[in-house]
Amino acid sequence: MRILGISAFYHDSAAALIEDGRIVAAAQEERFTRKKHDPGFPENAIRYCLEEAGAGLDQVDHVAFFEKPFLKFERLLETYLANAPRGFASFRAAMPVWTKEKLFQKSNLVKSLGQFSQSGEIEGKLLFCEHHQSHAASAFYPSPFDEAVVLTMDGVGEWATTSVAIGRGNTLEPVREIHWPHSLGLLYSAFTYYTGFRVNSGEYKIMGLAPYGDPRYAGLIREKLIDIKEDGSFWLDQSYFNYAGGLTMTSPRFHALFGGEPRDPDTLVTQREMDLAASVQKVTEEVVLAMARDLAASYAIPNLCMAGGVALNCVANGKLLRDGSFKEVWVQPAAGDAGGALGAALAAHYDHLGAQRKADGRMDAMSGAYLGPSYGQKEIEKRLKAAGARYQVLSEADLIGAAVEALDDGRAVGWFSGRMEFGPRALGGRSILGDPRNPQMQKTLNLRIKYRESFRPFAPSVLREDVTDYFELNTDSPYMLLVADVQEKRRRKMSAGERALFGIEKLNVPRSDIPAVTHVDYSARVQTVHEQTNPRYHALLTAFKERTGCPVLVNTSFNVRGEPIVCTPEDAFHCFMGTGLDCLVIGNCFLNKQEQDEALARDYKSEFAPD
Repeated sequence: MRILGISAFYHDSAAALIEDGRIVAAAQEERFTRKKHDPGFPENAIRYCLEEAGAGLDQVDHVAFFEKPFLKFERLLETYLANAPRGFASFRAAMPVWTKEKLFQKSNLVKSLGQFSQSGEIEGKLLFCEHHQSHAASAFYPSPFDEAVVLTMDGVGEWATTSVAIGRGNTLEPVREIHWPHSLGLLYSAFTYYTGFRVNSGEYKIMGLAPYGDPRYAGLIREKLIDIKEDGSFWLDQSYFNYAGGLTMTSPRFHALFGGEPRDPDTLVTQREMDLAASVQKVTEEVVLAMARDLAASYAIPNLCMAGGVALNCVANGKLLRDGSFKEVWVQPAAGDAGGALGAALAAHYDHLGAQRKADGRMDAMSGAYLGPSYGQKEIEKRLKAAGARYQVLSEADLIGAAVEALDDGRAVGWFSGRMEFGPRALGGRSILGDPRNPQMQKTLNLRIKYRESFRPFAPSVLREDVTDYFELNTDSPYMLLVADVQEKRRRKMSAGERALFGIEKLNVPRSDIPAVTHVDYSARVQTVHEQTNPRYHALLTAFKERTGCPVLVNTSFNVRGEPIVCTPEDAFHCFMGTGLDCLVIGNCFLNKQEQDEALARDYKSEFAPD
């Protein structure tokens, strides 16, 4: 039984294919088109998934779409009627798109899928899953649990913005919902917009900026914007927002409350933006913790699964785990809309078809999230040669040795190995690596290679067996979705002058013996590396530990600001030649920057639009 899952037409389009419940392949369309958050029909991702399965669409039993367009259209119409005449501009902009395209999504899907089918028998295979059902299925069914509370929080699906289901075996039973327009995800996005960042991509920046600020606006947010109940449910005062009926996120009343218009993205971030970020982050954490505590008390189930865009807030996730209301927490690595493709396929398999499921109890079913394309050594060499690259082919041992030597020398290394990751995080398949002991590495990676804001932190990859020696964490965190503090013994004692610094002045003060991955509040977004799921990356970390005594590496995604993570060897080589990367590993090929043809250098800094 093969099922193809699709998410598309909003942002982060993707495709996933399962076979008898096993996840065969999953990938975002952006990786192929090189268009960040590509919302279009995922033609390339579908083609890849079918090729990975060795099948055509005629050999697929069902195609599951991640939401129900008619329900979403119903919500849009009711919203416009409720806000009339305010919001007419938004209504006028949206209706032509819906009447020409989205309202007839079934026929459009049949037409678009036709290129993959010789028989043309497609319509009878189509299934439509509700948005939050897709998220919940993506969280529970690949998890290691036979029973769990499943929490989904995002901007909005059809109507739901927050939902709770109880997962048992092969079933998901919905038990609670919060409906539009009351949305924790959209509250966070409103502050993303107000502080001058881009909605649906800048939320990571707010989370990274928060530790530089003081949450002095948190009381004002609780008093005016959001009413939080004891069980974590909430209500938003819509007079402060404009997303329901307008073309922006915030209203003039919001601007008056916080003392000014939204920040111009071309101006410098100030202490005010840092304080706003800290404030909305604090309120978000309060909601998540209150909700989790009530759910744990109400259902007496020790396991929690999470999905939806809010589940990518790894700071809140870390605090939730430390809170202890749930014994185990598992977050879908592709928690955003891309993961809806996988969830739709899994919902079709278990919810619609009633297939049996047996959880492992220990390992999840995501294969480390390494579900994207890979390239054989001969194909890598062929592609690199065609691109004009100069490289050495090394044995496995020599390759790892060369990479470790480069890292120990303070060089930044592009690491392209095995299958591409599914989800927003690079996990050692398509990564840029550095030495975490180097106090200049964070600035080097941000400004010389990633071309992004200097305040953004980097994550550590650490051998699972060594995680407790460096971080206050004693559990698996393979998907970089939990933030933990650096161990006290690793921290550097601060001078009185350093402790008195505030805001962005904190940035250049080393805080531990792994300063490149220690944020200003001593936290780190931890990835534990496991030999079972990524033996080569585990071997690299092991060799780095043997040489330096440190089992940790800086790990950031292999891309620049505004670019999707690299997918092909050519993507990696172009990024290598357009940035300050010193070395590149692709398969068993090792490339040094100084050995490359200077004529192939690219102005990569301005090639992609800011995110």
